[in-house]
Amino acid sequence: MRRTVIALGRFEEAGKSIAEFLGAGFMTYAPDAFRQAFHQSTHIVAVMSTGIATRSIAPLISDKWKDPAVVVVDPGLSFAIPLVGGHHGANDLARELSGLGLIPVITTATERAGRSSVEAIARGHGSRVLNQESTVRVNAAILDGDVPFYSIAGPSMILAGPGTAIIVKEGEYSVGLGCRKGTGEDAVVDALRKALSAADISADEVSVFATTVKKSHEPGILGAVRALGGILVYLDDSVLAQFPPESPSRAGAVGLAGVAEPAARAASRRKELVMKKTVYGEVTVAIAR
Repeated sequence: MRRTVIALGRFEEAGKSIAEFLGAGFMTYAPDAFRQAFHQSTHIVAVMSTGIATRSIAPLISDKWKDPAVVVVDPGLSFAIPLVGGHHGANDLARELSGLGLIPVITTATERAGRSSVEAIARGHGSRVLNQESTVRVNAAILDGDVPFYSIAGPSMILAGPGTAIIVKEGEYSVGLGCRKGTGEDAVVDALRKALSAADISADEVSVFATTVKKSHEPGILGAVRALGGILVYLDDSVLAQFPPESPSRAGAVGLAGVAEPAARAASRRKELVMKKTVYGEVTVAIAR
């Protein structure tokens, strides 16, 4: 977690007091201050008017799942207003600032109704939402009443519709994999370990392993992920098709443009490949973050 406080020059003293309270870095406002902070911060506190902050961040906003949470604090240190990223840390940060006597001004519907959100529930379990697009429908349903929460341990298969949020353990990386029909568990385990070693990534840093639903009958893949203590998800064709592979693939045999790379990116947080598809015997592996 990297926090930055940005304050107009005339409010520098107030900004520095907030930075000290939060253990955050401090920057005096300049034309490129927000651009610099967006690249290096997960949370930003802006000590200035909401108008200045809004105009400054507008060209920088791209994706609520990637953008830093931004909270505006008035120069009199009276209010903490989550500007963007309410469900993604801004509401929590505003509440934390109440320790300085500020009043959190929370506007997200679920919190105003005294109910939690999918994102907050995931954070509370040290996890993340895998299918991010589901949160709109699920959070709306939470407003209308209780939404069931199922915790499934051990090897399982879940068929989830677009209105079901899938929460997986926190982790920087996702691993996509494919294999030839009938490939054994030992071969898949060996391939995964070699790929993770080559990328200098430990199994504990992997949030989820993913493959095509067409491989759901391959016990070698399920057994290998289980042996590594991981979570395996099966993705359907429509999801994989949104992430064309960067490397040539033989997945045309199962009616797909690719498996390992599309699956890794689809299940990842940033949709960035850190290891392109690599072949280990009868197993292909790709890693994204």
